[in-house]
Amino acid sequence: MKENDQGPTGLAHRGRRLSDKETERRMLQAAVAMVNRTGLTVSLDHISLEEVIRDADVSRSAVYRRWPYKDLFLSDLVKELAKDATPTIVDDETELLRRVVSEHQDWLDTPELRRRLVMELFRHLSLLDFETVYGSARWRTYIALQATCMSLADGELRDQVQSAIARSEEERVHRIARAWGQLAALFGYRLREEAGATFETLATLLSATTRGLVLLALSTPAIASHRAEAGPLGGETRDEWSLPAIGIASIASAFLEPDPAVVWDAERVASVRAELGRWEAPQP
Repeated sequence: MKENDQGPTGLAHRGRRLSDKETERRMLQAAVAMVNRTGLTVSLDHISLEEVIRDADVSRSAVYRRWPYKDLFLSDLVKELAKDATPTIVDDETELLRRVVSEHQDWLDTPELRRRLVMELFRHLSLLDFETVYGSARWRTYIALQATCMSLADGELRDQVQSAIARSEEERVHRIARAWGQLAALFGYRLREEAGATFETLATLLSATTRGLVLLALSTPAIASHRAEAGPLGGETRDEWSLPAIGIASIASAFLEPDPAVVWDAERVASVRAELGRWEAPQP
């Protein structure tokens, strides 16, 4: 622990006195923002309590009244980080989906072209998700947070962190499942009955694939830049495919099939185009 983290020194924060609850909220908010800017190491020793106090703009005396020791603050910080342990992907996905469909509107007209359109969406969306996660300090924090959790001694803190991470993960899988359910319904696909799976199953496997490739790419950057001229899964044309796109497309194709109950007439094609204009997909 640094000397200047031992206890209050200097003048207290000037201005109106904040409640202990507001001080706590500001301190945790400032510390989370600090970690999200730089990423989390396996330990939290790089977090300076004095810097957090300054960024939070709170009274030092109030902080040390709430957390007499730095370790007590770090324990609460780990729990706060775990509440939102799996950052979301921004709305760029929805915009990309609309752009791809608008560029290939005629691909809605036949079963073969619709399948090609869906594969084109897999190709672009998978790469976008991968690159977003790969370049995210918040995702590096998530990876380090899991390692930090594993290094915690058995006890109440570890149980609380594990529980918070589990809840965050469940919510994220639910968001991904809902997004893929919408996407499948929009383009006339359904889950294969023989797969015995739900969209939550699909979401878990898709998430694990992206996350696994990100972890590998952190130590082997060539994975992120790898491209292959390919026509995977029986595609008639050859395009540039990334490893994430090949993985995601392979999994999705194993679980999804065209829904024979969906009739693709002119009215449905028009409704799909109209729906894309107002669709706000859940952020996976």
